[in-house]
Order: sequence, then C-alpha cells, then structure tokens
Amino acid sequence: MTKKPENLRNIALVAHVDHGKTTLLDALLRSTGTFAAHAAVIDRVMDSDDQERERGITILAKAAQVVWKGTKINLVDTPGHADFGGEVERALALVDGILLLVDAAEGPLPQTRYVLSKALALDLPVILVINKVDRQDARAEEVLHEVEQLFLDLAHADHHLSFPVYSAVARESRSMLGIGMPDMSQDLSSLLDGIIEHIPVPDNDADAPLQALVTNLDASDYLGRLAIGRVISGVLRKGDQVALCQKPTDANPVPVIKRKLSSLFAFTGIERTEVAEVVAGDLFIVAGIEEVEVGDTIAAPDNPVPLQRLEVDEPVLRMSFGVNTSPYAGKDGKYLTSRHLRDRLHKEILGNVSIKIANTESADIMEVAGRGELQLAVLIENMRREGFELQVSRPEVITKEIDGKKQEPLESGTCDVPEEYVGAITQALAPRKGRITDLRPGDPGRTIVSFEAPSRGLIGFRSLLLTVTRGTALLHQSLAGWMPWCGELPHRLGGAMVADRMGTSTAYALDNLQLRGTLFVSPGDDLYEGMVVGENAREDEMVVNAVRAKEKTNIRTHSHDDGPKLATPVTHTLETAIEWIGDDELVEVTPNFIRIRKRYLSMEDRRKYTKKSSN
Repeated sequence: MTKKPENLRNIALVAHVDHGKTTLLDALLRSTGTFAAHAAVIDRVMDSDDQERERGITILAKAAQVVWKGTKINLVDTPGHADFGGEVERALALVDGILLLVDAAEGPLPQTRYVLSKALALDLPVILVINKVDRQDARAEEVLHEVEQLFLDLAHADHHLSFPVYSAVARESRSMLGIGMPDMSQDLSSLLDGIIEHIPVPDNDADAPLQALVTNLDASDYLGRLAIGRVISGVLRKGDQVALCQKPTDANPVPVIKRKLSSLFAFTGIERTEVAEVVAGDLFIVAGIEEVEVGDTIAAPDNPVPLQRLEVDEPVLRMSFGVNTSPYAGKDGKYLTSRHLRDRLHKEILGNVSIKIANTESADIMEVAGRGELQLAVLIENMRREGFELQVSRPEVITKEIDGKKQEPLESGTCDVPEEYVGAITQALAPRKGRITDLRPGDPGRTIVSFEAPSRGLIGFRSLLLTVTRGTALLHQSLAGWMPWCGELPHRLGGAMVADRMGTSTAYALDNLQLRGTLFVSPGDDLYEGMVVGENAREDEMVVNAVRAKEKTNIRTHSHDDGPKLATPVTHTLETAIEWIGDDELVEVTPNFIRIRKRYLSMEDRRKYTKKSSN
C-alpha cells in the first residue's frame, strides 16, 4: 500500500515575459497569510536579485510554499526569458501541474508555446489563468480561443484539451472561475481552491527506498554547494548517510559516492527552514554534498538506484574574462587580481549550472561559456556591482565537428512586431544569414515573424531590433540544433576612433572629431592611449588626439570665440559595448565605468599584432 502525501500540491507558474507570474505569486503569498498583515512587503518579492527587479524579468527559478485549507502548496516561479529556458525545464521536474498565465490583451506569445509544449510533453495538467482582464485593451474571450488553438497544436492526448479557466487581476489579488471581470469583493480563493481540486496529489511513496532528484543548485557562503530538488520516494533525513548517483561515463557506468547530509531545509513561505526530514513528494534543499550536479540522484546507500537524468542545455557562447590591465586599473574597484576573479567565477558555477568556465594559456584570463549574451551580461553586471574590475572580449560561438565538417549553433526565433516594421526585420536579418520561415498575423496591427539564423548572427540583434521598432518588438529565440559554418558575417560599418595619448578630453578636440564619425565620450572624460573614443565613418581604424586644447592667441573675433556645439555622444551600456567591439578590442568594466579599449594599447603593439596575425 503506497502512502501518498494527500495534503501537498506542487505547481509551477509559467508564462511569457511580463505576463504577471511573479506579481501573481506575490498575491498568492498575501492571500494565504504568508505575510503578516503588518509586514512591509516589497512588490515582486520573489525577484530578490537587484537585476531581476531592474530588468523586470525573473532570472532564476525560485520556490515558495503557502498553506491553504490545511494543504501545503509549493509554488515554483520560473523565468520567462529564453536565455534562462533551462531553468524552466528543470522547474517542471519539481511539479505535478502548471499554472499557465496569459495576458488578456497580448494573448499567447512565443515563450507561452515553449513552456506549454514542455509541460504537455511531461503530461502535466494545466490551469489557465487569463491575467490583466482589467486592461482597457483586454480581449479575454479572443485570447481563450487563441490558447485553445495552441493546445490543439501541442496536445499529445485528448485529456490535454480540457482544462479549467480562471480570470484574474493579479495586481489586485482578484480572481474568478471562467471568463469575466472578478468582482471587487472577490479574492484569490477560487484560484487556490482550483489548485487543490485540479492539481493531483504527488504520486510518491514515502515507504519505498529513498530516491531524490536534484534539479537545481545554489551556493551558500557558510554551507557551500546546496542541492535543490524533489524527493521522489522514501524520506530524506538530516544527518543520514546517502548515496549520490552521478552522471555515468564510459569508464564508470554507475558512479556512486557516499556522503552525509549536514543540513536539510524545506520551503516555508519565501524562507528556507531547517527541518529534520522531507517526505516523498515534497521539495528539499540539502548541504553536505560538494560533488553534486544537476540531474544527479540522491539515493538509499544500501540500494542506490538512479532516476532518469535531467540534461542541461550546453552553452553556445563564450567570452574571455580577464584582469583589468588599463592605465586606470585599480582606481575604481575593490577586487582586482586574478585570484579574486577566479574565486568569483568558481563561486558562480557552484549555483549556476548553465555557465561553464575553463582556464586559458594566461593565468590572468578565464574563458566563460553560457546560453546567451543576456545571461553573460547579467553575470558581468553582478560582478561590477560587487566591486570587481575586469575586461571582457566579444562573445564568440562554440563550434563543433560533425562528420568532419565545422558546425555552428542554429537558433530559431519568433518576433512579434507592428506590421509597419516587418520590412525592417527582414532587412536586419538578411546580412546576418537569417531566413524567414513563417509570417502570420498576430494581434490586430501586428505580425509574428518566425526565422532561423546562426547564433553568431544574432549577437546584438535584440538591441538592434528594439532600436528599429522603437521598443515595440517582442523577441523569443531558442537553440534549434547545428548548421554548417556559414562563413564571415558583417559586424559593424565603421572602424574605431582610438585615443593616441592619456589625458582629459576637450570640447575643442571633440568638435573637430565629430565631423569624422560618432563619439562615445564627452568633454572632461579621462582617456588613455588605446581607448576607443568613437566610431569612424569609414572602415579603417583612426588614431586621434582627443585631448588637444585650443591654442591661446591674441586674435579675438566673434566667430572664433563661439563655443563648440557637440552632439550628444553614444553612451554604451554593458550589452551594447559587448556587441559593438571587434576581435581586437575589449570592454573594460569597473563599478562606475564601462570603457571600450583596444586589446593592445600602443600603436606599435597593434601593428605587431596585425602583422603577426596576417602571416
């Protein structure tokens, strides 16, 4: 007789970016009394990382637990952004059903399709929540028809086509069963009741031998590497000895090591509470196993039987992270040495499974690989905020040999844009070796453009897209496999304007230079030899004096004494700087500055490098 945890439910909140997952989770936490009435609670409490709050996106999948009518509900909040898609897949392994949120005006979007296809492939039941029904442009009934069409496209079985539908205003903690506008007197009770009714009890046996699947990693300064996952059968107890079933290799088909669990935690509200045991069906966090990786099984030591492994998507982009070697190194940050850099990156991979690091020929440079440029930019931004100084290279794709031929990663993407910008999108994709695979109407006045392109060609495509569509485009891309290497791709039109000496830029010098291209610096900025101060209108590199002062003479005329009128310089963000640089350039990143520089600062060194690389 199997013993099931009747008073437990596990559910993931999934949706496209900005459809309200984290806001709804806040509302559920409030509605169930998880926050005391007098507690000061910030909005989007689950987006605990500063960058998550600023960018308005969830980067890491997180879990919280609420109690409703005596039943514990584990709520897993997942990212909606494609660069963090691996987090979504692993989150689905923790749950028995999903809460699919769809915006009442925007309808189902590319990431909605992506997460729904993953959930239905795992045969997870779905509760549909049409959120933001209070929007002026809400069209809840039409959106429901669009979602039904999506289910028809993706369903694997007939029972996938029947699902409960709720309407919600997550911001105001209101919901109702069916399509409509929840009354002001209504709260989230109907939705919470629906979770208990429609999400099945975990089908896990607490009396069977221990098997627990590790789906995510975290790191603690005090406890080291933490494994997060779900107990599939048996009971996990603090202080017990367990067997860790690792990834099999040709040399060792079933590698097993034995370790003692030093600490065991469960989710309570948004906190992690230390507990004595976690039973089958529930989620856990354990410390004490430094060798653990995502996909490993924690099993009974006397009979270690591994579960089916979860595979993590391989990185497709890599960059070099090096110690800052500019003349201004050490003036701005706290952590400057290769030891600091190495320790910080090793700490990152303790909890971030989709980032890989490797040594290079130089002790001062590490190679870092990830799923996409946004993910790598988030890591660099976190490091600069912590006080690191570093210099990073342009991202390059990771290639591999298939049947003796060089292959590169292929991305498939969908772009939701206003109709008038479809031509601009196709023009932007053409030089990047992109191919339009489908054009279909979306919401009134919008078109959904599906395309395929090499990952290399899409570096910088997101910011270009937002520029040409004035911020109105929605882009989703995911890895679609491998394609033959497609040769050289165009990068930028102009060459670099490079400072020839150290000093402070002057308005007089910049006034002359702005006729030759676009400037990146303002008067009064500190410059050094080899620093890039702008983009030349021509292809070649241009070495310039940007610190020249106006010579004082005795001649005074009205026309001579007019102050220079400078155009506003281009201010590069971390992402745009990384996209703009070439192979012989680096981005210098410090807590207060982002500068673009040449890899070799002196003109003589650059000549030697060019001569050597052309031979």
